[in-house]
Amino acid sequence: MTSTAGPRQARLRVQRIDPLSVLKLAFLLAVAAGIAGVVLVAVLWMILNGMGVFSSINESILSLLPSGKHFDLMDYVGFSRVLSLAIVISFINVVLLTALATLAAFLYNICSSLVGGVKQTLTDD
Repeated sequence: MTSTAGPRQARLRVQRIDPLSVLKLAFLLAVAAGIAGVVLVAVLWMILNGMGVFSSINESILSLLPSGKHFDLMDYVGFSRVLSLAIVISFINVVLLTALATLAAFLYNICSSLVGGVKQTLTDD
């Protein structure tokens, strides 16, 4: 005799999230995103420089300026300057994302104590 009762179901409720574990996980994910962002900026800058985009823009700007004026676009968008800015923005992003995720965990805990949390139904299909 075979039983055709169907898949089992479990109803669970996420009642509390540990803010310390959220802090650690958010920090690691933000650091990974920051590293990926800095690498992305470096690769993009190298590609644009290899294609000659910066020299073309520099020549266009020099053609608009009166003769005798000196202008070098690399003073403003040089590799070290762009990479430094990307690192600073990544650092700020790490701090903000970590703080916001931890704050969100605290807010979730406060709200779930009022309304009971998020209900989930799990099945084993």
